[in-house]
Amino acid sequence: MTAQASTPDPDEVGQGINALEAYLAAQRPNQRHPEQQQPEQQRPVPVEEPAGQTRRVRKLAGQVAEAHHLAELQDDDTPLLLDSGRVRKRRRKAHEAARLHKLGQDPAMRAWQAARMRRLLVAAGMVALTLALAWSTAGVQAFAAGDAKDWSPPWVFAWLVEPFMSLALLTVVGAKAYLGTRGQPIKSEKLDRIEYGFLGLTLTMNAWPYLPGVADTFELSRLVLHILGPIVAVAVVTALPIILEAFARLDHRPAGAGVTGPLTAPAYSADTGADRPAGNPPGSGSGGGVERVDVAALTDRARLLIASGDLPAAPSANALRQALRCGMDTARRVRDELRGGGGRDE
Repeated sequence: MTAQASTPDPDEVGQGINALEAYLAAQRPNQRHPEQQQPEQQRPVPVEEPAGQTRRVRKLAGQVAEAHHLAELQDDDTPLLLDSGRVRKRRRKAHEAARLHKLGQDPAMRAWQAARMRRLLVAAGMVALTLALAWSTAGVQAFAAGDAKDWSPPWVFAWLVEPFMSLALLTVVGAKAYLGTRGQPIKSEKLDRIEYGFLGLTLTMNAWPYLPGVADTFELSRLVLHILGPIVAVAVVTALPIILEAFARLDHRPAGAGVTGPLTAPAYSADTGADRPAGNPPGSGSGGGVERVDVAALTDRARLLIASGDLPAAPSANALRQALRCGMDTARRVRDELRGGGGRDE
């Protein structure tokens, strides 16, 4: 059995279309803009400004409020306590200078500085001596060559006279300089005579052709110019051992520092006038040249220095000599008094 499709009625189709149009017409007034759909009570209400609040008034009010805040902050001195960049830079330099000064007082640093300066002076002296002897080489060659022709054997060998004398002289001076830097200066009259013998020969050979009565025309300037090298050599040879001996006697400890260890400096002799303090004249009593009253006064002073910490509890004679400015014999007697008195309080 087959079902037959029903044909829609034209009147029913027309009625459906009319109903759809009526529905759409009823819904169209409700489609509004989202802003228009907001309730009246949810819309922002514009705030009305008080009367007279113009831009000039608001600007002046801001300036007055700012002035009040600034007046409150001006009473606070905290910003003045902060260091500026310039102050911090100056403090850093001052701190560095203080540390460098403290480091410069260290005995090891003082010894290193002295050794460096000593090497510099020795090097400068030896260079000056070498140049002075080289300066006189031409004068010695002219004296030794005489009337020999240029490039003849006597003329050539004349150039060797000054070098072998200079090498012998530098050997003596170098040995004295080296041993002087080690605190063992050479005291030998024989070496002194050898030095001055070589220097005298060099000076004579340089000056002889230009002396009055020898030179055809005497000129003082030429004579001074040719003896300049030997004179500088004599000055260096004389001054260098004295300088090195002074370096060997240097005490690298700060002034007034207490020393309890063994002494490395040369032994001191009896009191001299330079070491003896004022009011401590030499005498002939049992004190061996030092009056008992002075020793007692110096002993009391040493006890005060020990109590203040300027001297160690058991100072050596050298530390007492430096602190009390007295001679070595006096310092030894004060040391013996301190040891014999024990911890006596006076």
